[in-house]
Amino acid sequence: MKRIGVIIAGLIIIGSFLVLLIFRILNRPPSSEYAENIQVHKILDKGGCLVCHTMEPEFPFYKNFPIIGKMIRQDAAEALVQIELNEAINALQANLPVGEVALAKIEKSMLDRTMPLLNYYMIHWASYTSEAEREIILNWAKNHRRAHYSNGLAADEFLNEAVQPVEDSVPVNQEKVALGDLLYHDTRLSLDNTLSCASCHDLATAGVDNEVFSPGVGGQIGTINSPTVFNSFYNFVQFWDGRAATLATQAAQPPLNPVEMASVSFEQIIDKLKQDKELSRQFLRIYPEGFSEETITDAIAEFEKTLLTPNSRLDRYLKGETSVMSELELQGYALFKDYECATCHVGVNMGGQSYEKMGMARDYFADRNTELSLDDMGRFKETGIERDRHRFKVPGLRNIVLTEPYFHDGTRKNLREATADMAKYQLDIILEPEELDAFEAFYECLTGEYQGRLLSNKNLNK
Repeated sequence: MKRIGVIIAGLIIIGSFLVLLIFRILNRPPSSEYAENIQVHKILDKGGCLVCHTMEPEFPFYKNFPIIGKMIRQDAAEALVQIELNEAINALQANLPVGEVALAKIEKSMLDRTMPLLNYYMIHWASYTSEAEREIILNWAKNHRRAHYSNGLAADEFLNEAVQPVEDSVPVNQEKVALGDLLYHDTRLSLDNTLSCASCHDLATAGVDNEVFSPGVGGQIGTINSPTVFNSFYNFVQFWDGRAATLATQAAQPPLNPVEMASVSFEQIIDKLKQDKELSRQFLRIYPEGFSEETITDAIAEFEKTLLTPNSRLDRYLKGETSVMSELELQGYALFKDYECATCHVGVNMGGQSYEKMGMARDYFADRNTELSLDDMGRFKETGIERDRHRFKVPGLRNIVLTEPYFHDGTRKNLREATADMAKYQLDIILEPEELDAFEAFYECLTGEYQGRLLSNKNLNK
């Protein structure tokens, strides 16, 4: 009996050694001879990221097994809500820049050791991310961010922050800017000469009108909140649903929107503008080809490039003035990063770089309990792809204390309420009162300067 026991013990030891050996072999980090992008691509590919984080998941053979098959499909559905990784994987393979949001989400998953899921790598041993592989990804994220997304303004100690300071200016044609300024404030772009771009995006009220939905010609009311025009230059697309790829394309739409400025055509607008001899003279000097939708919107877009708000206290902190933020404000910034806010609210504008689902963790629209509008559909309205239902361009957080109300539907009247709901519906977290205090303090640090003065909002007396 003792002999059998010794044999069994020996077999267990040998088996354990073999299992450990196989596990180590399967999880050997990629060779340092590969470029960083390729190393990370190999790790993510081995990790099985595209089993779930893709529109066309590569389910394993046991996908139709009872119980476990259901778990797999549920995990894949939840993973796709968080991020679709095909674009990032392809960029890595081609040695191209990975988007800021994907970069931040990959980095955060490594920092928190949340990926791959335990129940996945317990079956697929090769998917496990070893400490060596984790370090490769974290170093890649740091180097990738510095190479592709640093604007050179942050102090060395903050170069790897997901948030970057706002620039003082970007290159523009000053003559076009002056003309665009006139057109931005010109009510002749509307049918009855009562509304201009500035009517909904007043520069004296932080680029918004502080209404739930902005009134259009004849008092018509839309069904989506007007976002700020400040720092919109940094957005990867314009509008909540991303239907405009550029500032110029965005500027072309409100004048012809029947619920907004309600003009019949740009020809109608041009007929009115041509009657202004001084404007025509100035316009033809800059655009010899004359008035057109393209030239009008190009001038407005050039003006909007100047609507940047640098030198917020957060910007100054990131540039090295570390005493400019209080302890409570720094606690808020730490929570902002710990709770994954900085994986979507990334970059210079602290947002505007991706579409995200409103209600990742809980059903926001069911709890809102009001009739859905077409604008509630978000990106789905433009693509018809089911995954895009209720997905919206992430709003930038710059000057956020001045731009109430909040969310695409304007239903949240203050930042405390909006923050609590974002934690609830996006993360399934109920924030403590002291955490909300810290977040609110942090938001005060995000107000920047326009034309050398701290941005303000006369509507709010701020």
